[in-house]
Amino acid sequence: MESEPPFGEFIRTIFGNIAEQDENDQAKFNVDECELPMIDLSQLNEESKRKICKASAEWGFFQIVNHGVSEDILSRIHCKQVELFRQPFQKKTDEKLLNLSSGCYSWGTLTATTQKQFAWSEAFHIPLNTIFQPSEFQDLRSSLQEFAMKASDLAQQIAAILAENLGCKSTFFSKNCLPSSCYIRMNRYPACPMSSKVFGLVPHTDSDFLTILHQDQVGGLQLLKDGNWIRVKPNPDALVINIGDLFQAWSNGVYKSVEHRVVANHGNERFSLAYFFCPSHDTVIESCSSEPSIYRKFSFREYRQQVQEDVKTTGDKVGLSRFLNQA
Repeated sequence: MESEPPFGEFIRTIFGNIAEQDENDQAKFNVDECELPMIDLSQLNEESKRKICKASAEWGFFQIVNHGVSEDILSRIHCKQVELFRQPFQKKTDEKLLNLSSGCYSWGTLTATTQKQFAWSEAFHIPLNTIFQPSEFQDLRSSLQEFAMKASDLAQQIAAILAENLGCKSTFFSKNCLPSSCYIRMNRYPACPMSSKVFGLVPHTDSDFLTILHQDQVGGLQLLKDGNWIRVKPNPDALVINIGDLFQAWSNGVYKSVEHRVVANHGNERFSLAYFFCPSHDTVIESCSSEPSIYRKFSFREYRQQVQEDVKTTGDKVGLSRFLNQA
């Protein structure tokens, strides 16, 4: 049975027949490569904390090495992740595969109204409050549990550093961002015959506090810096950290949630694994600063609902600009 989602069939149905490749369009994705600011967590002193805060304010992205997540865990997850995505498409759409709730597997962008809103990728979204349920891929679940525990500790550690820099209480995160409210997403970006026409993942910001990403060596992650797209050079030893919308609001705009995207690859598939550091749905997000607040306060539930509504009605995420303080 076929394991690939019907990407091409969907695009032809919605947009008609389109040329598979266009050199002019492809050139738009051929941008300069950069190495993100690097933090060595084995030497976590005041200087490295300062670098974390500076990168969060200026880049919204940085990478960490000697992070405590073993190569063995990441290798085991990658092998099982490949095996999981090789399952027949119809089996992947059945929540019984990982014993997850309906909708945890996704592919493409079924709300897309233009080619550039379509993501040539598939993913499993795994809420951590479901990760202990038995399933066919029990070895994968066990490895994901190990990864989640390490990633949760890292996220709390980084959040505390960023909060301390602002003179704010880091207990906010230990009280509100429990593992049960966070989730993992496993991504696969298949080789794409029309890689100049669609994205692997469309430009967006993350709707969380922090994201911790492990990617393979294929590359494709790009971020917006000073108005220009730049591509991130993969580092096999590093985890990529990026600031999410909630941290930008909580820090009153000090830390930046930066737009990023994944470019589709014509010849190679790409895999990645992400941990999303999220609060409970009832958590209220408001500026920790004594300065006038850029954003009005809102609950995480309200924010997610607004994002989902915007994507459904316009095809795009609007994000924090919906919550600007009008006072």
